[in-house]
Amino acid sequence: MTTKFERQGAILRLVREQRLHTQAEVAEALRANGIDAVQATVSRDIAQLGLVKVRNGEGRLVYALPGAADLRRIEELASALRQYMGATAPSGTILVVQTPRGFAAALADALDAAALPEIAGTIAGDNTVFVACADSITPAELDAELRSHL
Repeated sequence: MTTKFERQGAILRLVREQRLHTQAEVAEALRANGIDAVQATVSRDIAQLGLVKVRNGEGRLVYALPGAADLRRIEELASALRQYMGATAPSGTILVVQTPRGFAAALADALDAAALPEIAGTIAGDNTVFVACADSITPAELDAELRSHL
């Protein structure tokens, strides 16, 4: 059985060597290297490693190692999500996020500042944030991605 340390080390190596676009592709690459991991485990590993998505030379989003600025943005987003994110509901191409009254703008600001490629933009009310998903992700997938930072 592979340890978490070994699995995460393999993920870092694979991200440097291959163009991996999705968590499923990361899990598949791990399996091809003899490491069995379900997508939920891979999702947690990606969040813990702080991997970011960047556009490659072909314009496609791929996982990459974070830089210092990326780590700071992700830490700030994780903090805002822990403080303000409540119930969520997918609706069409939008993820509706509830917050405590008066904190929607703070969460929307943190989401915008994080510059996640999965988010096209946000609109905040008093206790609700509408998060518009980029074309590459569904609201349910975005919800799982944001919750991985909690």
